[in-house]
Amino acid sequence: MAQPQDRAVCERALSSRFTEVRAHTVAMVAGLTPEDCNLQAMPDTSPAKWHLAHTAWFFEAFVLEPFAVGYQPVDPRYGVLFNSYYNGIGEQFPRAQRGLLSRPALGEVQAYRDQVDVAVLELIDEVDPQAASAGAIFDRIELGLHHEAQHQELLLTDIKYNLFQNPLLPAYRSDGEGGFDPDQRAEPLPLTFIDCAGGEVCVGHDKNSDSGFCFDNERPRHKVLLQPFRMSNRLVTNAEYLAFIEQGGYRDPQYWLSDGWAEVQQQGWTQPLYWGRVDGQWLEYTLNGLQPLDPAAPVSHVSYFEAQAYAAWSGHRLPTEAEWESVAAGLPCAGNFVDSGLLHPQTAQGKGGRVLQLYGDCWEWTNSAYLPYPGYKAPTGAVGEYNGKFMSGQMVLRGGSCMSHAFHVRASYRNFFYPPDRWQCTGIRLAADL
Repeated sequence: MAQPQDRAVCERALSSRFTEVRAHTVAMVAGLTPEDCNLQAMPDTSPAKWHLAHTAWFFEAFVLEPFAVGYQPVDPRYGVLFNSYYNGIGEQFPRAQRGLLSRPALGEVQAYRDQVDVAVLELIDEVDPQAASAGAIFDRIELGLHHEAQHQELLLTDIKYNLFQNPLLPAYRSDGEGGFDPDQRAEPLPLTFIDCAGGEVCVGHDKNSDSGFCFDNERPRHKVLLQPFRMSNRLVTNAEYLAFIEQGGYRDPQYWLSDGWAEVQQQGWTQPLYWGRVDGQWLEYTLNGLQPLDPAAPVSHVSYFEAQAYAAWSGHRLPTEAEWESVAAGLPCAGNFVDSGLLHPQTAQGKGGRVLQLYGDCWEWTNSAYLPYPGYKAPTGAVGEYNGKFMSGQMVLRGGSCMSHAFHVRASYRNFFYPPDRWQCTGIRLAADL
């Protein structure tokens, strides 16, 4: 166990980071109206106000109630309104109807967050470094911060989808904010492939040697045998995907999985989400509003079905998650994250002959189903519902996006969505067998 002085340093650092992360969530909605904050355009998105409340409820339910002696919830009814899917906690308000919750009002939700923040900071300050529960308390707060980082990304993607339904196509922010400049566009690197030897590799987070946080679904670390493969040096660009469209990719079933082709027919897909064509010019809706499509930027907001079809059309495939991690593990976790303020995928930059853009810009679909690693066991209690119960029918994505926090992403991090999902910032990296 750390010495008391070391623990005090850790407590101050945790308090500072807690305050910073929580303040960032509030800052993200500062430019929105109360009406904006209550929008829910489809069941998969949630209102911004609900995200604000749910992330406060998470700390209340999983940190304060079990660890703060004598703590009483701000309002017991919030345990139903803002519980997402934790059956072990109790009843939940229907997900698809969150936009109906005009009350509590936005100001009340913000006051709720403030009350929870004060209580958590008091708990951190009062923890006895010698207490057996100290480590568990700090670990649970750390989980809460990464949970909040996930919801900060969802906030941006949900806001984008919700505002996109408005025929006025309102911008989340104006041009020039965060350094966004649609006129400063780089040329893409030529698409090349890097040979990877494969062989026996270890994937997953090693709790005995890897430092830092990880989710339970990243463990245990285990061996995987990879055949030699090739991986593209960058993500697929808008221009490359446009060629797929113009050559009839959405009209030819030969490239599509059966479920994917059914989705194309049922949904009437002809292009990625947020693309449109006006007077012969391709445009893309961004958080800065409607912009001319940047041909060199990575294609984004495509489903697994679209990514797989494009890969088949191009004569390639998507990488497996083990292939992806075997390459990413040897590279620094650096890229275009939300910390850059750009909030949009950028053209790959760097020297040729190596793999670029593995982190940031777009979540990368893999060809791997979201399943437990060998030997995986979900944690006991309601917190065990965080990841384990979703290991069915979803596909793994890797690498984070331009809306992810840098501190939140690592080589072993496993994101997961259903194959038709495309409101997240998801893109395409190609692979092939050697």
